[in-house]
Amino acid sequence: MWKINLKKLKMHKPVLLKEVLSALNPKNGGVYVDATFGYGGYTEAILNSANCKVIGIDRDLTALNRANEIKEKFFNRFDFFNSPFSLINQVLNGLKVDGIVADLGVSSMQVDNSERGFSFLKEAKLDMRMGLGAKCSAYEVINNYSEPELREMIFKYGEERLAKKIANFIVRERSLKPITTTVELSNIIVQAYGSEAKYIKIHPATKTFQAIRIFINNELEEVETLLDKSTNLLNKDGILAIVSFHSLEDSIVKDFFVQNSPKKEKINKYAHFSKEARVDVSEIKPFILASKGIIAPTMEEVQENVRSRSARLRFGIKTF
Repeated sequence: MWKINLKKLKMHKPVLLKEVLSALNPKNGGVYVDATFGYGGYTEAILNSANCKVIGIDRDLTALNRANEIKEKFFNRFDFFNSPFSLINQVLNGLKVDGIVADLGVSSMQVDNSERGFSFLKEAKLDMRMGLGAKCSAYEVINNYSEPELREMIFKYGEERLAKKIANFIVRERSLKPITTTVELSNIIVQAYGSEAKYIKIHPATKTFQAIRIFINNELEEVETLLDKSTNLLNKDGILAIVSFHSLEDSIVKDFFVQNSPKKEKINKYAHFSKEARVDVSEIKPFILASKGIIAPTMEEVQENVRSRSARLRFGIKTF
């Protein structure tokens, strides 16, 4: 039950790479931001596809070694900043760009490094901090937060229907001794599920671990800030491409594009007007959706890279 191919998990392959490159359509002389640099998969692909520049951002300092390798290869066409992507304004310092891409999933470098404590499949100290901007460690949350706080966090960020029971089991177990490792926490969650565990397709700890990680790293707030700031950072016809992995992130991305793009009938209504006339329309919005709904990975990609199975791409074009 709940077996995962660990060999596949070790691959540092960016998800939806072809689709992201197609969306960005990098051009010679363009400037692009890889807001979640990680192992640099998107960055290197963009740099190889056109004579352009890429600015990589990552809150995790462990990405620096890979960033230095790409810097040696592409020289002044690449710059790296160790920063949360919510601080993209400070990173760009007034520079406008032609595309921004962000992969909101956990970096494979973080998951595959058992010492980071992201995976319930590997014995490690409870940590889950992605880098700069984290509130605290998973150990502090699990052992110090009250039962109501744990329940709310697990339900809100993990969409876990057994949040109340899991929080109760955590508090009960930590009263005997501190919960210090990922496997200890995972086993407690499995116990909370009891016989129900055999009826679910994913590991019982999946949603709770997701909730803790999102909470301590302020992930949803980071995404909202990046989206809001992107509006003023893109040149006309610039592309904003976001890859999300769960419904909480995707809902934020979807809502942003819906609120910041005109309805289809309004686009059609003014399509025959001149550019000047359309600018005067009160319904003008900063983005036009470039795809209908989400773009999902192909079956071939999922088979090659299991981490891509829940990836979803949405992207829009800056209109002015």
